Amino acid sequence: MKIVKIVYYILDAVVVLIALLFIVSTFPIAGNYKVLTVVSGSMEPSIKIGSVVAVMPKSDYKIGDIITFLHGPKTEPPITHRIYDIKVVGGQPVYITKGDANKSPDIDGTAKKDIEGKVLFSVPYLGYLVNFIKNPLGFILIIVAPAGIVIYEEIRKIYKEIKKKKKPESEQNDN
Repeated sequence: MKIVKIVYYILDAVVVLIALLFIVSTFPIAGNYKVLTVVSGSMEPSIKIGSVVAVMPKSDYKIGDIITFLHGPKTEPPITHRIYDIKVVGGQPVYITKGDANKSPDIDGTAKKDIEGKVLFSVPYLGYLVNFIKNPLGFILIIVAPAGIVIYEEIRKIYKEIKKKKKPESEQNDN
């Protein structure tokens, strides 16, 4: 039973850390990192489908950096590719990107203003859990249910302590 509790608390801690990571990343703070889910296999095997990537803006980018950038309307998900080449157009850098699994570079270059940031790290398959948590059933199962269990356990402990203190002293000494 003690092992089950330890595993339970470890899982709770992981869920809380993931939730905090996502909550902090949503604040619109300049220079803040973002946490995004990879939805295509264009960067495999470096970054697998369903991975979560942490991205942070940098002052400059170089060939070989893996970046996340916007391509098209803001409603489209950002793209994560490696910088393949850098060209200067009108005094400004234009980044030519390529997915590791793609045979050729992307047709359009990416301006620095469209870059969300450089990928700091990725966690394989965590994106599946994140997407599951985003739907109502997943949120209930992963966040609400464990929180409810923790609250229930704490209330039960408090109730036991209150009950213990209400016992007459003679009964407490017998135990």
